[in-house]
Amino acid sequence: MRVTKRELHELIQTKLSRAGLSADHADVVADVLVHADARGLHSHGAMRVEYYAERIVKGGTNVNPRFVFEKTGPCSAVFDGDNGAGHVAAKQAMQEAVNIAKENGVSVVGVRRIGHSGSLSYYVQQAAREGLIGISVCQSDPMVVPFGGAEPYYGTNPIAFAAPGEGNALITFDMATTVQAWGKILHARSKHEPIPDTWAVDERGVRTDDPFKVHALLPISGPKGYGLMMMVDVLSGILLGLPFGNQVSSMYHDLTEGRNLGQLHIVINPSFFTDLDTFRHNISKTMCDLNGINPAPGFERVLYPGQNYDLIEQENEVNGIEIVAEVYDYLVSDVVHNNTYDHKDPFAT
Repeated sequence: MRVTKRELHELIQTKLSRAGLSADHADVVADVLVHADARGLHSHGAMRVEYYAERIVKGGTNVNPRFVFEKTGPCSAVFDGDNGAGHVAAKQAMQEAVNIAKENGVSVVGVRRIGHSGSLSYYVQQAAREGLIGISVCQSDPMVVPFGGAEPYYGTNPIAFAAPGEGNALITFDMATTVQAWGKILHARSKHEPIPDTWAVDERGVRTDDPFKVHALLPISGPKGYGLMMMVDVLSGILLGLPFGNQVSSMYHDLTEGRNLGQLHIVINPSFFTDLDTFRHNISKTMCDLNGINPAPGFERVLYPGQNYDLIEQENEVNGIEIVAEVYDYLVSDVVHNNTYDHKDPFAT
């Protein structure tokens, strides 16, 4: 079924508030989740609400966090999220990174001790709307086999980038360092649909198309994705003095405990390197140039990176956002959570 952005935001905010999150924090989390659903990234949207609600109720999300922002140099800082809602900490930390970059040209802000923060595209677009380049990386559950390995070590460890073009134009790139994000498999489970057998392996290490048999994910492009997820883990874990690799806490292991995850924001002010108007013009020209390239056989057109999600978002502004029926039924129900996730393995249904 389809709902408007406003209705979806209100449903999510209400559910999270009933779970115990403050109205302000629930508003931010809802904003990030609706952003994902509007762009067709349902794996990071409303389907996550029940998990968040259960963790809030059981104490694993600090509903009264003491955020601490510490400048460690002219262009560097650390934001401690006190295991509050990751979305709120990540958004506030990005705003601090934006402020530093506007003044000093660049900024690197580490975000320590947070929970799951949703789609990284939200935060890099936050910087790009201010006329800046945004880059963000974060660590996640160990559920990916390293290249040549049979046991999970790293997480999906996503990377996101956004830059401003002319007017309101943004070019955005957001990817997991696995062939697909774990949330995409959750989405397939919610729809009871098979997955491509290039995404994941079963408990024997054999590729599977059954989302319910997934035991580990596969890195994108083999050793190249493996190297990228290592880089993300260093930048968002080891660099911030946090658990890393297979020490990173599982999303479902114990919902009474904070997850202590890390994220790193890098913001660059183009005006410190070139003429800003020229930079923005050339970003827009890049987008236009890519659209103008002759498509290969089997393709209707060439899209610039992230344009497929831009087009989905534009369509959903008109037609509403499609939500899986069982997710919608949960959102409109009186149930806060169904005790579904606690103490499950990383591949809980």
